[in-house]
Amino acid sequence: MLNSATVYARIDPQLKSDVDSILKKLGVTPSQLIQMLYSQIKLTERIPFDISLPKRPKSFEELTEEELFEILEKGNKDAEEGKVYTSEQIEEMLKKKYNLK
Repeated sequence: MLNSATVYARIDPQLKSDVDSILKKLGVTPSQLIQMLYSQIKLTERIPFDISLPKRPKSFEELTEEELFEILEKGNKDAEEGKVYTSEQIEEMLKKKYNLK
């Protein structure tokens, strides 16, 4: 069957550029990716990934007294066990994890 139907979508230009670069490295065109996505939806009758809001840590004001106590106890225990990092070590870990320079 020929791929002749057209799907139009408005996408943020920077997002499109960023994703196109990644797809090129993977050897996949945007059309092929959409074809794969539609095929998975047809096969599974659902969107093939979770759509949800990312979990975020609670702010200090949102913590209950028990939650705050638990966090402080864990921090205290980690410090006693020597599980501590310098600010430079944390900065390096974050740079690695998020590909920052």
